[in-house]
Amino acid sequence: MSASLIQPLPQEVVHLIAAGEVVDTVAAAVRELAENAVDAGATRITISIDPHRWQVRMADNGSGMTPMDLQQAATASSTSKIRRAIDLQAIHSLGFRGEALHSLAQLSALEISSYQAGAAQGWRCQYDSHGQPQRMEPTAIAPGTVVTVRDLFQRLPARRRALPPAQQLRHSQAAIFALALCHPQITWQVQQGERPWFKLYPGSRTERLAQILRLPAADFMAYGWPKANKASQDAPSHDVTSPCDALHDLVLALPDRRHRYRPDWVRLAINGRIVHCPSLEQAILGAFHRTLPRGRYPICAVHLQVDPALVDWNRHPAKTEVHLQQMADWREQVSAAIAAALRQGITATDSPMPRTAPLFEVAESGGEYNLAQGETRPPANGAAPVPQPLLPLTVLAQVHNTYILVEHPGGLWLIEQHIAHERVIYEQLCDRWQTVPLDQPLLLSGLREAQVERLQQIGVEIDAFGEEVWAVRRVPQPLKGRPDCAEALQELSRTDAEAAIVATACRTAIRNGTPLAPAQMQDLVAQWQQTRQPQTCPHGRPIYLSLAESQLSRFFRRHWVIGKSHGI
Repeated sequence: MSASLIQPLPQEVVHLIAAGEVVDTVAAAVRELAENAVDAGATRITISIDPHRWQVRMADNGSGMTPMDLQQAATASSTSKIRRAIDLQAIHSLGFRGEALHSLAQLSALEISSYQAGAAQGWRCQYDSHGQPQRMEPTAIAPGTVVTVRDLFQRLPARRRALPPAQQLRHSQAAIFALALCHPQITWQVQQGERPWFKLYPGSRTERLAQILRLPAADFMAYGWPKANKASQDAPSHDVTSPCDALHDLVLALPDRRHRYRPDWVRLAINGRIVHCPSLEQAILGAFHRTLPRGRYPICAVHLQVDPALVDWNRHPAKTEVHLQQMADWREQVSAAIAAALRQGITATDSPMPRTAPLFEVAESGGEYNLAQGETRPPANGAAPVPQPLLPLTVLAQVHNTYILVEHPGGLWLIEQHIAHERVIYEQLCDRWQTVPLDQPLLLSGLREAQVERLQQIGVEIDAFGEEVWAVRRVPQPLKGRPDCAEALQELSRTDAEAAIVATACRTAIRNGTPLAPAQMQDLVAQWQQTRQPQTCPHGRPIYLSLAESQLSRFFRRHWVIGKSHGI
């Protein structure tokens, strides 16, 4: 009988394969060590990444470890996060598998120094390839932990060849940004070897996202909603400074100011970790529908605080792919929260601008969005929500028969009349799309069968009237009596139902170049002010330009001392 070709692998090979799955890149090593630092309660994390020397060094001011903890830290399946199988259903920490340090010990030369506040001294431990303490000695160290990884992937040379240094740095930065966005209370200081790279200061999620993207904080807004409320009853909350200020919160860029060419900044975090959840990510993108230009994507980070029993983290070593229960309810909540955030007003803080900055750059750096009527803001004492009044807007003039100049307590707005009216009509048609009969049938020719079907789907009554001729007897209400009704129907026959609403709103809105009386302008502004999404038109274009009084003062040098301004 011939010998079996199937043989059990040596344990050394088994552990090496498993280690290569947990830590597959330099970025994975950075992520695992940073998560341990966050779990240890660190408020400052310093990271040094040297991809050319295959070295990572991470220092934190967390709780630290005892000498006994150090001896056990890198052994297989050792963790302080869970104890029993049932604990997998109540994961409150970022790490819980007990595999990261053991994997790093097998793939590199691992050294950990740690000191607990109040202990007699700190200790440094070096580990062998099995995660066993090789050398233990006292060391001088501040409270916290320092982990040094040298010669990473020394036992997997093929992986080194597949990881160019520039790619390692780029992925490591992304891993740090993901954690930093979820934990904005932590200071992050990152170096390339011994050379400073970037630093993130503690603050709110809004400030953290602005730091990461290097954009003005005034271009972002935050929104928080409690878990107890239904999605339809959610109320806006203040800008959160920590994950505990609201059970769920989000930060988004105002769509009329900032957007992306790729959906690379649509982020979802669950219990302090960025995860990939296609269903919820599509809900986020869908919530920005008709607020952005075609081919553009929002900047939005949603943070959910979920009952650990509803999340299964044990699906992938990186813990970025999860199974979330009650997905339909979460989609509804996220969509409703984004819609409410887009309606919510925000007063941007003044930011200093260079003296040489153009006026439009100054104007676009700030703005006030207290537009939506009936919005509520929950008071701190738990009393009944107080409705937010509409911002008083007074029409001053019409500019070039195109823009409406309005004054409000904080400055001026320049509103384009066509797209403001387009937003008004669009939302009215979304709420109530109806068709009305024509006094005389309208004849159309040259339609294909698919075009006739599209018109019928939106309620247009159309019948064959001869060879390639159709009689239209019922049309959308805004198009009745318009001289371009036939042309409009031809356009609608080439679109879907959603695009038909947009096309109808665009065609029937007040055209630029049309002179308006003061009363007409005031009425239009009042209607636009009460729309659900007043920042952009259905095509995603910004509706108005904000000229804040404080920015106008800076532009005209009103902060100068008169004597010095004249060289006295």
